[in-house]
Amino acid sequence: MFFCFLILFKSNPKLSITEYFPYLSWQFFVIIITGTIATIGGFLDWRFHRKTLRMKLSKKERTVEAIALGLGGLPMFFLMWFAMISANPIEFLLPIILVLIFTVTAICYDEFIFHKKRCGNLENRYHQMLIFGNGIAWLAWFHFIYIK
Repeated sequence: MFFCFLILFKSNPKLSITEYFPYLSWQFFVIIITGTIATIGGFLDWRFHRKTLRMKLSKKERTVEAIALGLGGLPMFFLMWFAMISANPIEFLLPIILVLIFTVTAICYDEFIFHKKRCGNLENRYHQMLIFGNGIAWLAWFHFIYIK
């Protein structure tokens, strides 16, 4: 989704996209690479549940994961995007931090309550790809918006 938005908004001067190599700032390369790793980890985890374990997640676990994504991940993406293209990104800082705290709490709850005892090494590796990939991508994006 991030890459698609970059293409849609490529003429926005806030993105600092150039006509010459490397075209994008280093933060965008980090976001694209680690976001891809996170997506692959999420897909492999989903496939592992469906194909290998033939596992059905409990309603409570599905609810927690939906809350983490729907009330955490998606709002975070749009808050970060609007902050990035905003003339005054500091206005988005408090909502970003609040959504970050909520999202991390929901992810930790999911990992510690549902996954800690049940998951083996391979599935934990997929979770690490997902969590650390998204975490590093978020840090690079935050750096681009507020520090660069």
